[in-house]
Amino acid sequence: MDTLHYAQEIVKELQGSVSGLDAGEGEALTELLLRSGQIFVAGAGRSGLMGRAFAMRLMQAGRAAHVVGETVTPGIGPGDVLVLGSGSGETKGLVSMAEKAKAAGAAVVLVTILPDSSLGRLADYTVKLPGAPKDQAGGSYATLQPMASLFEQTLLVFYDAVILRIMEQTGQTSGRMFGKHANLE
Repeated sequence: MDTLHYAQEIVKELQGSVSGLDAGEGEALTELLLRSGQIFVAGAGRSGLMGRAFAMRLMQAGRAAHVVGETVTPGIGPGDVLVLGSGSGETKGLVSMAEKAKAAGAAVVLVTILPDSSLGRLADYTVKLPGAPKDQAGGSYATLQPMASLFEQTLLVFYDAVILRIMEQTGQTSGRMFGKHANLE
């Protein structure tokens, strides 16, 4: 199979995965983010990269958004929310973050393949995404792609869909968001 055919297969897998999303969970997350104070985002590996992209769009949409672990990230507290992206829901560093956020009075959201996980049990809100975990055992999808690629792609699409709902509910436009785009490069 050449790269074009692989790309077409990836899009088919992603279409199948996205069609399994629960609209109610997405709406609940959107509402939580709209009424929260600061929004903190974290994930490990590629899931963390998708979280960074989400935090960037949240900031451009006018929300106070931060990536956990950056030197300029402020403290979390009551009224704030921590959004974690983790396919397995078992990443030890994220479990520690969730425990600290809850102790500080913040809400914890987990976007995952496996809501019945260590992080899922700690989270105040969970969003279940279809996909296969890194070891491709226990997930809801068989995939041609390596490791958790399908989950990570679905995670980015889901995060972008939440951004579109926030834009819709706040009257935000792409043009106004562009004004908050980095311009020092």
